[in-house]
Amino acid sequence: MAARSLEIGPAGIRTAHTIEILRTERRLAQPQLADRVTALGHPMSNTMLSRIERTQPRCDVDDLVVIAEALLVSPLVLLWDLTAT
Repeated sequence: MAARSLEIGPAGIRTAHTIEILRTERRLAQPQLADRVTALGHPMSNTMLSRIERTQPRCDVDDLVVIAEALLVSPLVLLWDLTAT
């Protein structure tokens, strides 16, 4: 079986962009959101959050769920294209 590509696809790029949009709409700096995520039991530095927003590395499902919880939205919201509405 061939190895899967680690490139970020359209959904990953859209998710990273949505995280950044929602974070800034809530007037949260990256360290503040990272602190919220950490307080929920999923340690995350602001450097890691910055990398997620820049799609370096891919955002895994555990990160996605806890970031959504910290932003007070459903994980599905992070997958939507907010710029299309």
